[in-house]
Amino acid sequence: MATVLIIGASRGIGWELARQYVAAGDRVIATARDDAALERLRKLGAQALRVDVADAASISGLAWQLDGEKIDIALYVAGVTSHGDATQPPTREAFDAVMHANVLGAMQVIPQVAPSLAPGGRIGFMSSIMGRIDGVEGSRAWVYRVSKAALNMAVVSAQGAWPDAILVCLHPGWVQTDMGGASAPVTLEDSATGLRRVMAGLTARDRGAFLQYDGTRLPTW
Repeated sequence: MATVLIIGASRGIGWELARQYVAAGDRVIATARDDAALERLRKLGAQALRVDVADAASISGLAWQLDGEKIDIALYVAGVTSHGDATQPPTREAFDAVMHANVLGAMQVIPQVAPSLAPGGRIGFMSSIMGRIDGVEGSRAWVYRVSKAALNMAVVSAQGAWPDAILVCLHPGWVQTDMGGASAPVTLEDSATGLRRVMAGLTARDRGAFLQYDGTRLPTW
């Protein structure tokens, strides 16, 4: 039985990952921001922790909540999307909201979680193929794109500070979630199943890699 930490498990991919790990018999520690989501996670069979990745004070309490734990697999799923393109400047508020959740939150979580990893432990960060710089087809959701490119760099950079861990970025596919929409080609169940398989199969050569939910290795640039 593995101990799995899922940061951002109130809905979507995070919820489905929690559900599948619990169903597989693993011990799941899952975070959410509000009472209703926390209660749903408890009913699922997970240990629920209140964490808001957009709030530095909330994240700073994660380390003591994990005190004494040995985490085998951690997944940073929390994040927000954005709209708009390069024809209009983003507002400071919109930029800050996306960058705080998608980048700063992850950067603050790494030193909080990495010391609690078991030997051979790994952390996966939910990125997106939209964060790739090569082959960009347009500026749609450009703040979101920038945030995922920055997340990829943050994870690759952090890998050197934690050589005994395996840190990777993950592309979950275009998934049928509130963010991806009902017409997305990948079901929630298939994405989560693939992500679990990828995390289980990581080896030392995957440190700092960018991997799709089906195991395909993607360039980080």
